[in-house]
Amino acid sequence: MTAFPSSPSRRTCAVLLAATATLGACSTTAPQDRLFGLVTPYRMEVVQGNVVTREQVERLRPGMTREQVVAALGSPLLASVFHAERWDYVFTIRRQGAEPQRRSIVVWFNGDRFERAEVPELPSEREFVATISNVRPAAVPRLQLSDAEIAKLPATTRPPAPAAPEPQGPARSYPPLEPR
Repeated sequence: MTAFPSSPSRRTCAVLLAATATLGACSTTAPQDRLFGLVTPYRMEVVQGNVVTREQVERLRPGMTREQVVAALGSPLLASVFHAERWDYVFTIRRQGAEPQRRSIVVWFNGDRFERAEVPELPSEREFVATISNVRPAAVPRLQLSDAEIAKLPATTRPPAPAAPEPQGPARSYPPLEPR
């Protein structure tokens, strides 16, 4: 009985199949995915554009110069030569453990003066920081009891304070420090 030796093409197919199965586990996009149930792969944080918050947009006033708009909102992501009267502020962020975000704001000029802005609903600065934070605040313990909790406590009796001990030893008299 002769055994057929494994051909190089069979070994190659087996290696390719194993490599495909192994690498296929790394190609998922859900943030909860873990490699072999133990290791969470690192996902790079991607931030593009300027963060524009509600407070920044509230500073805009019609008639502001382009420099004043840049001071309020930052540099635009897109300022086209062909559309000189329009600036686009686009912001995207993808961060591990947080929902991806995308916002687009269009600022219109009349000549070199700010005219209007097309603004979606924007978060305040605090709201924005809360949405990108993947650290949950720890519970803060209460440091004071309520009146109802104090009433439930057992009554305590304090022992009387001990009397001050009597001085021991001979009484001494000292001469005055200054002459009389």
